[in-house]
Amino acid sequence: MKQYVNNIYFGLKSLVVGLVVTFKAMIQPVVTVQYPREEIDITPNYRGHIELVPNPETGESSCIICGMCAKECPSECITVKSEKSGDGKTKVLSLFVQDFTKCSLCGLCVENCPKGAIQFSDEYDLAGFTKEMFHFDLIKRLKERQ
Repeated sequence: MKQYVNNIYFGLKSLVVGLVVTFKAMIQPVVTVQYPREEIDITPNYRGHIELVPNPETGESSCIICGMCAKECPSECITVKSEKSGDGKTKVLSLFVQDFTKCSLCGLCVENCPKGAIQFSDEYDLAGFTKEMFHFDLIKRLKERQ
């Protein structure tokens, strides 16, 4: 009989402890963000895919086509090509593509750019059905942002 009463006592005690924990959780503020209806602020050190930085005077890319970003990339996910301009003396950026499916987000491309012409994007909600959707033409994206 004593064991029976003891079991009932400890069962009720654990029930009350559980209810107290549940009640405390009910009255605490909500931490969950209801994405996509609500969005949180991105931290400044977030690393997304890279993007070209526009020249403040011209609006075009400030890339000097040195190729350091492509040379230093361990994943070999950056392709940079240039063409000679009409006067034949200067180079013009004709292709700047990033294959984000290969990128390891190491940041060597951004660190090694002598002119600071590329930076990390703060775009974080990327989704796609094919890997070709993650081959970014950065020149085209720069023109679309303007």
